[in-house]
Amino acid sequence: MSDGDDDVLRAEDATARIEIERWWPHLSIEAKHRLLQDLEAELDEEAIAEIVVIAARSGRPDAEPPVRLAPHERDYVRTQIEAVD
Repeated sequence: MSDGDDDVLRAEDATARIEIERWWPHLSIEAKHRLLQDLEAELDEEAIAEIVVIAARSGRPDAEPPVRLAPHERDYVRTQIEAVD
């Protein structure tokens, strides 16, 4: 995926997807560890379900959970890895 594609995903995130900064800190440790196994893979159903609940609790019940992390979301996760362990 090119940087231009990342910009498109960022624009879509602003209107449809819940921002990773809202859901990552609240995601369970188990879901974080599963996600960290392959940051480019599709998220598993359990992680997506958790993100949906987090979105609703944070006032974004209509926000779309990610199915796969965008490049900027993978970068964010990499900066947060120390908090997982």
